[in-house]
Amino acid sequence: MSLMRLFVGLDLPGDVVGRLEALVARLRPAAAIQWSPPSNLHVTTKFIGEWAEDRLGELHAALGGVPERPPLQVRIANLGFFPDARAPRVFWCGVEAPGLSALAADTDRATAAIGVTPETRAYSPHLTLARIKSRLDLAPLYQAIAAAPSLDFGQFVARSFFLYRSQLQAGGSVYTKLAEFPVTKQ
Repeated sequence: MSLMRLFVGLDLPGDVVGRLEALVARLRPAAAIQWSPPSNLHVTTKFIGEWAEDRLGELHAALGGVPERPPLQVRIANLGFFPDARAPRVFWCGVEAPGLSALAADTDRATAAIGVTPETRAYSPHLTLARIKSRLDLAPLYQAIAAAPSLDFGQFVARSFFLYRSQLQAGGSVYTKLAEFPVTKQ
């Protein structure tokens, strides 16, 4: 039995990715932290984890049954740290999208019905720009953020969500879209 590491999420359009690439290029010299490649950025709505390849049909059917809704108006803006700026572990970019939490909850219910572990934490949509593995002096990063010309990286309409495969490789994770699901069924 072959296992795949999977998640569900929204794709980002090229113009938003380009603005995030410019931001990361500007901030990268300020901190020796583990930066995410902007081309890998996506808005996760459900982490599935290890899933048997021979059960992909079940997962497709479950995701295809997620209730329809109007397309999502998504805005990518603002920066922050989890759990906070004093002891950061994750440097993130914010995601504002009315209806996205409901999509995440519906996706969680649909996948829980076929055996995926349900979420226990509140949904907090974000883009992980970097992971911070050790305590560092991040004052130069905070200064670079304060000097950024804008913390608004664009808006888009999400008409679909995707099932992704995540494969860990030497240079980091590689994400592959396995299936697309319309937000509004025609």
